[in-house]
Order: sequence, then structure tokens, then C-alpha cells
Amino acid sequence: MKNNQEKNSFGSRHFTTSKTRTQDLPDLVCLSHLRWDFVYQRPQHLLSRFAKERRVFFVEEPIFDDGPMRLDISRRQSGVWVVVPHLPVDLLSNIAIEAVQQGMIDRLFAEHDIHEHILWYYTPMAVAWTRHLHPLAVVYDCMDELSAFKGAPPSLRAREAELFDRADLVFTG
Repeated sequence: MKNNQEKNSFGSRHFTTSKTRTQDLPDLVCLSHLRWDFVYQRPQHLLSRFAKERRVFFVEEPIFDDGPMRLDISRRQSGVWVVVPHLPVDLLSNIAIEAVQQGMIDRLFAEHDIHEHILWYYTPMAVAWTRHLHPLAVVYDCMDELSAFKGAPPSLRAREAELFDRADLVFTG
């Protein structure tokens, strides 16, 4: 292997990256229950650093409003692309919401030419609309025990169990 290349391995998946060409690195797509601009904490620290070497997309939970269904995508000074889905306030069924989110993530991938990628989860709820994707690696950064939070969805524990099964790397704390 050339000096400017390095072999990486996540679980049973292998890929080669170049230290000199950021476009050779897989994109990182983060799925979060947190808002990027709310509080600067671990996700912002880590992902801002990753954005120096590769494209990073931070997908927030949807905002339900009266405006048109859309994805607001903006690049922050850190280099992170923040993706905010806007869904109709009258979209009530979880199945419908997840179907729309799956369509939106597919559109994001198509419009931004995302092929080789790593999925980085802060919320297990995103598994429902991302399980069809084929990442090089899956990372679950479990900052909190979300199932213990007041108002946690009943399906959270099952989604987290699925995410633990899919994850190549898990952080806790």
C-alpha cells in the first residue's frame, strides 16, 4: 500500500482511505435527537473535528410545522452540514412519519452524492428509516439512557436493541 494510504477496518468491513485526499474518505452521516445549535457538547466536538477530513451530515429530528415538507440543509463554519427535516404538523402516524423520513434521507443521499458512508447514531429511533442503507460501519454514541427519559417512545428499547445488533462500535457515557 502507498505511503499516503491507510487500511481501516470496522467489524468485518474493510476500506482504504487516503490521508491526502478527503474526497477518498467515506462520508459520515449522523442521526441525532439533538439540535446542532442548541448546546455545544460531545456531538459538536467530535463531528466538527471529523468535518476537517471528510464530509459530515448532521441529521436532526424533524420539525413539525405548517410550511411545506422540506429538508433545510446548511453548512456551518465547522464544515458540518446540518440537515433539518420539516414535516407537516398533520402527519400523525409513526409509520407515515418514518416513511417520509426514509424518502428524505434517500433524497439527501442522492442530491449530495453520498455513497460510501458511515452511519453515526445518537438516537436509536432513526434505525426505522435508515435500516435499508448500506454503510461501511455503524457507530452508536449512547450519551444517555434515552429510554429512561419522560415521554420516551415505547419502541425505543426495541430500536436500541436493533442498533446494538447492527453497531460495529458503541460509545457510552
